Amino acid sequence: MAEKAVLILGGTSDIARATALAFAKRDWTVRLAGRAPPELQREADDISARTGRTVTIHQFDVLATGSFAAFADALPGLPDVVISVVGLLGDQARAETDPDHASEIMRSNYEGPALILSLFAERFRARGAGAIVGISSVAGDRGRGSNYVYGSAKAGFTAFLSGLRNRLAASGVHVMTVKPGFVRTRMTEHMKLPPIITATPEEVGEAVLAGLSRHKDVIYVRPIWLLVMLIIRMIPEPVFKRLKL
Repeated sequence: MAEKAVLILGGTSDIARATALAFAKRDWTVRLAGRAPPELQREADDISARTGRTVTIHQFDVLATGSFAAFADALPGLPDVVISVVGLLGDQARAETDPDHASEIMRSNYEGPALILSLFAERFRARGAGAIVGISSVAGDRGRGSNYVYGSAKAGFTAFLSGLRNRLAASGVHVMTVKPGFVRTRMTEHMKLPPIITATPEEVGEAVLAGLSRHKDVIYVRPIWLLVMLIIRMIPEPVFKRLKL
């Protein structure tokens, strides 16, 4: 049997590394893609040393949308699974007055990931098989004053994945949305996070594997987030506007 291959976009993040390691431990060939080849190579060498699996690296910039087709064409082959772990939390206060920073957040979390996954969706559809995984966020479930630029981009990404899933439902292509909630990563190290609703990168990686094996459509890495966000979505707007969330 041919080896299964997973392509992970945004390959230097903590979540990407943990996800790559989880797949490699299950005998998958791993392809890490990102903007920093030296960092990618360090991650690839470490994962390969730990698992004995092949890990290749590939230059990829989610904001360079004109390069997407050439990037996909240059891969050793069409992967079985593509996972977008690309994301930029950014600075909400800065984004409120700096259009360039707001644009960077929006493009990094929505436009770029949606366009590259669209490209692979078409190739998977033509093949009649494949899986697409988008790491979105609970921040997209309802806009909040503390992070609405990031949250709006993730809301768009979640809606994109939902529509793509609906479109490809009969094509043999599986589309899964992952909402990790809080995760202890370098991106959130400055935050005080409640342990009960904060996952580790390793939890996210295992959740992705489990979700794919069970053909899940949407998963909250820690199920408590499903209840938390249900409550937040149900708060009447007049009340919600008075809250500091």
